[in-house]
Amino acid sequence: MNHQETLDKLLKEGIVAVIRMADRGKVVRVAKAIADGGVKCLEVTMTVPGAIEVIAELTSAVTSDILVGAGTVLDEQKAAQVIRAGAKFVVSPIFNPGVLEMCKKNGTVCIPGCFSPTEIYTAWAAGADIIKVFPARNLTPKFFKDIAGPFPQIKLMPTGGVTIENAGEWRAAGAVAIGIGTELLDKKAIEEERYSELTDRAKRLVRNFSGNS
Repeated sequence: MNHQETLDKLLKEGIVAVIRMADRGKVVRVAKAIADGGVKCLEVTMTVPGAIEVIAELTSAVTSDILVGAGTVLDEQKAAQVIRAGAKFVVSPIFNPGVLEMCKKNGTVCIPGCFSPTEIYTAWAAGADIIKVFPARNLTPKFFKDIAGPFPQIKLMPTGGVTIENAGEWRAAGAVAIGIGTELLDKKAIEEERYSELTDRAKRLVRNFSGNS
């Protein structure tokens, strides 16, 4: 899958599951459970133990319709490592031009984190594919409508503060995608290996995001 195909897939699916787990042994089962519920884009953060190896394992273990990316990528060296491991998209909580350039060099979708209008525009003008607005819990969907006024061309993805219930509100306000972690990947359900519950959560999330709830 090339750069444009990856970007098209992200925009079509619209939901990125942010995976932050201490038990890396359950990541594949968690990924398959939420994929069964319709969430096909997975962001493995660098806070997961052995994240690079997990990305490589996931890439080979899941079906071709599931996108595996990397999150919390802070520098170009780490970006190069996750890309070599198979990450199709790279997400960061910050905008580091070095990370963006590494992604461009490798034809990898780049989603840097920004907060202010100046940061958002600077990253977009530099060539970012989607801007992760983080932490979105300090904002409301109205912020996206306000940004769309002067910057209708910029693709925004809120992360942090997005819930299963409010997912549709962000989309209605102009978000092209959402990043969601804790609400979708319930810690207790994972600990108790109740994977069907994760599938159910994913289905609810997809319904709410698509406006079919």
